[in-house]
Amino acid sequence: MRIHRLEISAFGPFAGTEHIDFDRLSAHGLFLLNGATGAGKTSVLDAICFALYGSVPGARQEGKRLRSDHADAAAEPRVTCEFSAKGRHFEVSRIPAWKRPSARGRNGFTEQKANTLLRERVDGQWIEKSGRNDEAGAEISSVLGMDREQFTRVVMLPQGDFAAFLRSKPAERLELLQSLFGTQRFEAVEQELARRAADARTQVASLNSQLDLLLAQARSEATPAEEELPDVPAAPEDAGLLLEWLQDTAAARAGTAQAEADQAAAGRAGAARRLEAAEARAARQAKLAAAERRRSAADAAAPELREKARQLGLHRKAEVLGGQLQAVDKADIAEERAARAMATAAGELHAAVLVDAELAALSASARRESGSADGQFFDAAIVRSELSRLRSLRAVLEERLPDEARLSGMVARGAELRKTLDQLREGRRAGAAALDGLRAEAAELLAGVKPLEELAAEAQLRTKEAAAAEELVAVVGRYAAAVRVSSGVAERHRLARDDHQNHRQRWLDLREERLANAAAELASQLRPTEPCPVCGSPEHPCPAPAATAALAVADAERAAQEACEAAEAVLAALDKELAEARQQVAVLAAQGGDLPPEEARADAARAKERADEAVRAAADLAASRERRAELDEHIAAAESARAAADSGMAKTESTLMEVQEQTDALDNALGKLRAGYPTLGSRLGSLDESTALLERTDAARSSLEQAGQRTRDARQQLDQALPESGFDSAAAARSVLLPVPEAALLEAAIRAGQDEEARVGELFASEELVLATRELEEDGPVEADVLEQLRAEDAAAERTVRQAVVAAGLAEKSVLTLRRIAEDYGRLAASGQGPRERAALLTAVAEAARGAGDNTYRMSLNSYVLAARLEQVAIAASERLVGMSDGRYTLQHTDAKAARGAKSGLGLEVVDQWTGQRRDTATLSGGESFMASLALALGLADVVQQESGGVDIETLFVDEGFGSLDEQALEQVMDALEGLRDGGRVVGLVSHVPEMKQRISTQLQVVKGRNGSTLHISDDALA
Repeated sequence: MRIHRLEISAFGPFAGTEHIDFDRLSAHGLFLLNGATGAGKTSVLDAICFALYGSVPGARQEGKRLRSDHADAAAEPRVTCEFSAKGRHFEVSRIPAWKRPSARGRNGFTEQKANTLLRERVDGQWIEKSGRNDEAGAEISSVLGMDREQFTRVVMLPQGDFAAFLRSKPAERLELLQSLFGTQRFEAVEQELARRAADARTQVASLNSQLDLLLAQARSEATPAEEELPDVPAAPEDAGLLLEWLQDTAAARAGTAQAEADQAAAGRAGAARRLEAAEARAARQAKLAAAERRRSAADAAAPELREKARQLGLHRKAEVLGGQLQAVDKADIAEERAARAMATAAGELHAAVLVDAELAALSASARRESGSADGQFFDAAIVRSELSRLRSLRAVLEERLPDEARLSGMVARGAELRKTLDQLREGRRAGAAALDGLRAEAAELLAGVKPLEELAAEAQLRTKEAAAAEELVAVVGRYAAAVRVSSGVAERHRLARDDHQNHRQRWLDLREERLANAAAELASQLRPTEPCPVCGSPEHPCPAPAATAALAVADAERAAQEACEAAEAVLAALDKELAEARQQVAVLAAQGGDLPPEEARADAARAKERADEAVRAAADLAASRERRAELDEHIAAAESARAAADSGMAKTESTLMEVQEQTDALDNALGKLRAGYPTLGSRLGSLDESTALLERTDAARSSLEQAGQRTRDARQQLDQALPESGFDSAAAARSVLLPVPEAALLEAAIRAGQDEEARVGELFASEELVLATRELEEDGPVEADVLEQLRAEDAAAERTVRQAVVAAGLAEKSVLTLRRIAEDYGRLAASGQGPRERAALLTAVAEAARGAGDNTYRMSLNSYVLAARLEQVAIAASERLVGMSDGRYTLQHTDAKAARGAKSGLGLEVVDQWTGQRRDTATLSGGESFMASLALALGLADVVQQESGGVDIETLFVDEGFGSLDEQALEQVMDALEGLRDGGRVVGLVSHVPEMKQRISTQLQVVKGRNGSTLHISDDALA
């Protein structure tokens, strides 16, 4: 991957458009990106990362403010990068989300969304590939073979991050390595193994629970509620014997229960037959008594039934005239209702003529003669003529209603224009005063910015100096503590050495004494019939006399030897502790720890005061610049508002005069049509009421005439039908005519009485009542106490049978259930062997994969893979560190077991080839740490590049850290960086170290100013 061209507009500190020709910089292979602190060196790298991935690295992305504060408000931020990878040539242009000034937007700004355009050069032509942010990002990631995190670690080497990585703990290294190498799939394997092991254990536990449940069910099934089982084997290996015993017990109980059920059924059959005969005889006698009661009731109701039949006959004759009678009644009611409605309408019309101006024409109309039937009503023709006139007038008024609405709108518009004119005049006066105040404040801010800029330019440098001074104070404190610890260890080491020498001399003296008494010691160990350890004879004719002192010397010699060995172990441990303490003192002294504490604290206090002063100045400068920008915006807005107010006032005054003239003309035209009413709408409402009153009067007259005609027609039809029905008058017919529900009840009662007489006759002719009559005469009635006794005997026999049958059924069911349980238990026990073995195997594998169990190094599968990657990184880093350190240092991966059971496998140590010793990376000096960190970053870049599919990285950036190197170390590091150019690779170094400017002639210079930063390419360091 090679970068050819970069174009930056209104991005970061760059207010204008800056062009960077990386092909020109690439001609020398190595170039320097330099500039003052805060000029924007890192922003160039941010622009490259944003163009390729749509975001900037690390914590700077969280700010989400990419547009330059120095640029014009309407300037569009944009980054365009032209690059090539895998033999293809691309150009990507990205615009971040930003706010564009807008007159109609809320708060004067309109949100602009992020935009992306990706093009590819094919056969000399640019072809558009994508205009979507996500599609372009996916295409670029596919071509480069790296995501944003890998790109910022591989192409833009963050030296500071790798210095922390060099000294970090294994857990912290694990996070970075995992983010770079993407070993989440191995974590997924660990999780999958754990899940499968848990599932297998759950399956085994479920099988065991099912087996226990089956045994519990068997015990419960074989144990009646009122009994208890004797003690039987209950262990898992005795489950078969238990199930067999339970089946035999249940089978015996089932046979006994079935015999008892058969005996109870036979006894119940005899009792049921006796009860059935007695109940049948009693039922027939009860039916006979009920039939006699029904016959007596029917005989008593016969006279009343004949009277009801006569009434119903008369009703049927009068019912023929029912339609004519109802028609006459309805016609009379309708005529009476129409007369009342006509009287009401006429009264309302008379009252309205006296007060309604619209009906004034009716007061001069002629009325009918007072002696006529409807002399109190207006003539129909006059009413209809007046109704026609009112309808015509209403049409004219309704046509002019829009003009009245337009008049109201014009009046409201005039009032609004007057109010707007007053507001514009007041706003212009207030705006002029505010503009004068803003200009005065802007002039005052401009005078105080210069001294703040000088202090703010040194803020970062002073802050670093203060941090270094504070760190030196801590180092001085640790050095003093280390000296005290070393002195204490040295004193304990001297005492331990003296103690060891004393114990050793005591042991040697006792050993000499024991050797002198060796014969007596051997004689004391001889036993009868046991061979002599010297001559081998089982006989001991003349052993040396046993000396109590000799035995005591041997015991004392062994005790002295053990004491000497213990003192030697203590001395060896103190030797190691003393060497470590002296090494720690030397390391801290090399870091400046031997400086007097008072001097270190004084330097730190002075550096802190200088840093605080510069930081405050930077904050004040930023606030002043931000306020100045706000004031410029407010001044421009105030001037624009004043001009707009002047224009608006003139326009409003002209419009107001025109609206007033049109309002007066229209109001005069509509005043005649209102005729004294406040509005045309109110006059229309009055016309509608008058018209409705005339319409009701005319309709009432027509309804009254029609009702009178219908009444006369109904009476004529009734008079013609009376002779044929057999009644003399309508009143006679009405007197015998019954309501429909009452007639229906009479007819139903007559029919029910006739049906009852027929049913009673059929009932006494039935065979059952004939038999009951004969039984009553021969045997007499059935006594109630005898029948109750038979029922009690039958109920008791039935309960006995039911209980016996239930007991027999339950016993048989228990036999079948126990047989099924035994079969299920056998199958389940046989099927559980495989899952148990599988669960044990999966548990062991999962425990080992997560760093537990038999895993002695406590390394998870993910850590094991990353350890292999770290080993590759250490080898690749050592190849460069050897050259940078003049062959002294190499980095080496270690998988030594961590203390107190912590996880191991991601250790890193430095090997000093001059002494052959391995030591912790924290013991390196500042310059050595930089070289080791740079070598580690380059090595990690190489390994990640290989892991990404062999992506060819032709452009690299190394960020800062060169200031900690002496002249020789800087020369060696530069030689190593020169080697990166092999094969056409381009290396950009980000630094402001003066020596770097002298060594590297090709430079990309970042120049900062009050109006933003600019970029320049220089091929001569002296230019």
